[in-house]
Amino acid sequence: MMKIDIYAHILPKQYFEALRKKVEGGVDLSQLSGWVFRNRALSEIDIRVRLMDRYPDVLQVLTLALPPLEVVVSASDAIELAKIANDEMAELVLKYPDRFITAVACLPLNDIDAAIKEADRAITELNFKGVQIFSNINGEPLDELKFRPLYERMVQHDLPIWIHPWNSPKSVQEWVKPPFMGAIGWDFETSLAMLRLAYAGVFKDYPDIKFITHHCGGMVPTCERRFKTALGIRSEDVRNFYNDTALYGNTAGLMCGYAFFGVDRLLFGTDMPLGGTKLGGYGYTLETINSIEQMDIPIIDRDKIFEGNARRLLRLIL
Repeated sequence: MMKIDIYAHILPKQYFEALRKKVEGGVDLSQLSGWVFRNRALSEIDIRVRLMDRYPDVLQVLTLALPPLEVVVSASDAIELAKIANDEMAELVLKYPDRFITAVACLPLNDIDAAIKEADRAITELNFKGVQIFSNINGEPLDELKFRPLYERMVQHDLPIWIHPWNSPKSVQEWVKPPFMGAIGWDFETSLAMLRLAYAGVFKDYPDIKFITHHCGGMVPTCERRFKTALGIRSEDVRNFYNDTALYGNTAGLMCGYAFFGVDRLLFGTDMPLGGTKLGGYGYTLETINSIEQMDIPIIDRDKIFEGNARRLLRLIL
């Protein structure tokens, strides 16, 4: 059976080099996501392909790794860099069709008009199957009205928006400094973004909008009673999110997400090549596969998680 990894990260080499030059002498990238940059499988395609040879039945959907462009460069530079990243990811999909099935667009989110234009180009010209944003956009929450035009456009394209966690401004995250940010902070950021979108009525305004969260919806599956009591949010609104399985081998956590969101809202995703494993520190692909196979669910549901839901949501022809 084929498995479609809908949340696999990459830092294409030409893009990575261009990014370094744009921020040289400015923002310290090593302080933002230096641990990401040390993972050679993000940029060195030969290493990545050798790693993927261990899992010949896995096809990856490429998503750009950190940092968010709007945090580290100007709007004009973000526009340029987003095009470089998307063009390079498109080339990789064409060159390695047995490894990469499609990609998700990087957007210059510090210019929403430009972001919509790049989303259109990536989807219509490069055949990408969605776009990636972050749990806050340079400190601004996702329920801000200024982001609604992008949401409306993605509804028109009938394709999903990937939400990757990112640190809130300092005033919000003082209590989740490293190492706590890596342990629990991003689950908090994801959950906060989800609740804000639901609370703001985004699903009521755009009933057909599709968001995909990282790490199985963060804390949301365990906090239903709390957000209903504190915010009055309807459970059905929060259940509108789609969610990956990147819990690093946590079957019990997946069962919690399965119970809350339902099988049709779970998609195989690994966070590859990020994370340390016994196989050399290049992700949790094997652990994620095993954790899904150990779920106490019907085989037909397991097949949906591994492949069927991605095929439907991304409108993939395989």
